[in-house]
Amino acid sequence: MQTLRQLLPSAGSLIVFESAGRLGSFTAAGRELGMTQAAVSYAIRSLEDRLGVRLFVRGHRRVDLTEAGNRFLADVTLGLSHIRKSAQEVSARGQGGHVTLSASTAFAAFWMMPRIGQLREALPGVDLRIQTADRDIDLVSENVPLGIRGGASGDWPGYESALLEPEEVCAVASPVYVERHGAPATVAELTRHRLIHLEEPYRPAADWNDWFFSAGVNGKVAIRGLTINDYTLVIQAVLEGQGIALGWRHLTARMVEAGVLVQITDHWMRSGKGFHVVWPAGARIGRNAERVRDWLLGQTTNGA
Repeated sequence: MQTLRQLLPSAGSLIVFESAGRLGSFTAAGRELGMTQAAVSYAIRSLEDRLGVRLFVRGHRRVDLTEAGNRFLADVTLGLSHIRKSAQEVSARGQGGHVTLSASTAFAAFWMMPRIGQLREALPGVDLRIQTADRDIDLVSENVPLGIRGGASGDWPGYESALLEPEEVCAVASPVYVERHGAPATVAELTRHRLIHLEEPYRPAADWNDWFFSAGVNGKVAIRGLTINDYTLVIQAVLEGQGIALGWRHLTARMVEAGVLVQITDHWMRSGKGFHVVWPAGARIGRNAERVRDWLLGQTTNGA
């Protein structure tokens, strides 16, 4: 069996053949490819000699594909289109066209998704890929340029970081819950309501005890109602009127503004920590990753 190398004089001959077959002219193919008509004719003749079949019927001013040539053109066109697409994708990666952002599901759903259209308008040449995971991944080993991390500046050795949003937490419920159960008159009264607890398995997160302590209400809060280990499901439960949950401003502000969530008290817990954009220290993350990072840092919960 002949190998592909034995069958084809060069891979370039396929490009010449595709152009000539599509245009029906050796002269036109030469103009498209920056070759002389004689060079196109020679490449086609070499290909025909190697395959042992005529691919074109030569006329005075044009050439026509033979039956074998038509079949071969269909396959060559399909193959080259796949190669072209793959080459474009590889080239885009090399130039930083694809930018991956590692984030929690909650951040992706409640912070990123409402802004994705704005990012596309601001950075039309960037293909953003959001990678969610239960825990914070190692950006270096996963070859991911950017991540979102919660904590204090300096909590991530080996990474550089910039503050995206401060950690500010209030209590939120749905209008349905308030209508059925009323709103507490004080923070202390809130302890008698059905509270929804986030039990974060991997990322450290403030809980109801932290929030009540910041309001000057001491003592352990009994676990009543629901305990859920995914914040997106916590918010879904709140929207269904199942209870009151902690609402991180950067994730819930838009829902409060839209009226689908209600802030239950005026108290805000401000931990002094925040949510940061992080990237590997000393690494070249690519121009488009830098543009995504800068765009992220230009957004706020009170912004567009």
